[in-house]
Amino acid sequence: MRVLGVDPGLTRCGVGVVEGVAGRPLTMLGVGVVRTPSDAELGHRLVAIERGIEQWLDDHRPECVAVERVFSQHNVSTVMGTAQASAVAMLCASRRGIPVVLHTPSEVKAAVTGSGRADKAQVGAMVTRLLRLSAPPRPADAADALALAICHIWRSPAQNRLQRAVARHATTARPATPARPAATARPATPARPPTAGGPAEAARPSTAAQQTPAPKGRTA
Repeated sequence: MRVLGVDPGLTRCGVGVVEGVAGRPLTMLGVGVVRTPSDAELGHRLVAIERGIEQWLDDHRPECVAVERVFSQHNVSTVMGTAQASAVAMLCASRRGIPVVLHTPSEVKAAVTGSGRADKAQVGAMVTRLLRLSAPPRPADAADALALAICHIWRSPAQNRLQRAVARHATTARPATPARPAATARPATPARPPTAGGPAEAARPSTAAQQTPAPKGRTA
């Protein structure tokens, strides 16, 4: 796997390309920074970053682009500039159909050094060791970009297994039981004819009551 790591920033946008697979030695194919003058207009700076990243994509043809996820800081202007540079990197990769992944600084530090609170010096030292470099990349933005690429190469197998497990679960999940149709109203049962001794029978006058008594016979 060949990954382009991007540590976004308006003044210095770190870029680094690493190739390899998890569990085997990795190789650095290139590292550097895309710089823009701080006194230039924002639009011109973003265009310069776009051109620089496009050049790196042309030269190295990465299979994936790993970008640092922007997180909240006290300096709002710094956060805005970082987010804008990050969006440019994501746009350049997506326009070419290259997958983009985001990793937080803590994830990168933990993957490279074993501690999510490592400082930049520790990250640079571990990047130098992992890539078998003669000296830590300078400036620190360049080392951070390489660390992003390393982080993704090491984490991608676990992420792929998780995605496959989720996909299998979605295909094997039982479909929802369809709702039962509403029961149709049963026709009313016709009334049974009254039985002997019932109220209707009692209402009818008895046969004896209907007969007219015979006249008494005359005596001799």
